[in-house]
Amino acid sequence: MRTPLNVGILGYGFASATFHAPIIAAVPGLRLHAIGSTRPSQVSTDWPDALIFDSPEALIARDDIDCLVIATPNQTHHPLAAKALDAGKHVVVDKPFTLTCDEARDLITRAERQHRVLSVFHNRRWDGDFMSVRAVLQQGELGRIVHFESHFDRFRPVVPQRWRDSGEPGSGLWYDLGPHLLDQALQLFGLPQSIGLDLASQRDNSQADDWFHAVLHYQALRVVLHASALTASIAPRFTVHGTRGSLQKFGLDTQEAALKAGLRPPNPDWGVDPNPLLLTLADTEQQLSTHQRNVLPGDYTRFYSGFCDAVRLGLPNLVPAQEALQVMALIELGLQSATEGRRLALPSTGQLPVAD
Repeated sequence: MRTPLNVGILGYGFASATFHAPIIAAVPGLRLHAIGSTRPSQVSTDWPDALIFDSPEALIARDDIDCLVIATPNQTHHPLAAKALDAGKHVVVDKPFTLTCDEARDLITRAERQHRVLSVFHNRRWDGDFMSVRAVLQQGELGRIVHFESHFDRFRPVVPQRWRDSGEPGSGLWYDLGPHLLDQALQLFGLPQSIGLDLASQRDNSQADDWFHAVLHYQALRVVLHASALTASIAPRFTVHGTRGSLQKFGLDTQEAALKAGLRPPNPDWGVDPNPLLLTLADTEQQLSTHQRNVLPGDYTRFYSGFCDAVRLGLPNLVPAQEALQVMALIELGLQSATEGRRLALPSTGQLPVAD
């Protein structure tokens, strides 16, 4: 049996405590070896066997660390990931990858120079509902897709005191949930022809955007990405319309709620979603009937299993940094669209977008 890769995590806020640490600990071939945090008592309570460091530099300098996870505030992703790569570490960056495309390209260059694996934690590729919707689309059951709508709505009327809602660079819902929804759309449909984004700060005392509505244009197809912090009556998570029928899915993937409750993979019910897909399909005589279909189990451990295999065996990186760069390109172009109040086009070459 091979010696596990030693993994260090920079930062121990919500993302690390809820997602990274328990998922890493569940993956054979990885060892959660060290955590850098300003809250050592919480780390020692949760992970008593992990080494604790009070500065990122001290953890980055460790020779016994193979891989580093950057799970710090968004505006620190680039400088910390750059230091980690320059120190010869394989790196996972929590989403969003960076704040800008220039920062993302710089990290890709550093990783290539050091011959290190660089990945971004787009874990919602392994949401059970997303995987199930993708399977339906791949099978062609809905015909040609003309409308795809992805909502991530919540009811959180009180603005919490945290950096994600502070108004500092990289805060707000577009940087928080936008990367998830954009990455899923890109996995299904590739780069759009253009994007239009509307942003708003709707809660009392809000300092950052807490509502967004983006429309991606693909010839006849329209992809709507929407998130809100003031939605008490939750819309479907997914709505899809095609030339042969429609699909709806209510409710979020169950893994985040399970992790928040202190549960950890693996267990027999991990990722099981009780809310089925609802498919309304037309027969040969255009008569409609609605069917339920079970959702595939979600499994976030697949991200870190793939990362481990990429580092250890040289297998393909499941979330290559170039794909995360495409997400950042749409984040940037979306912000420009919201500022200018108009839809902006990507170049016909399919490279990084520019305004038309």
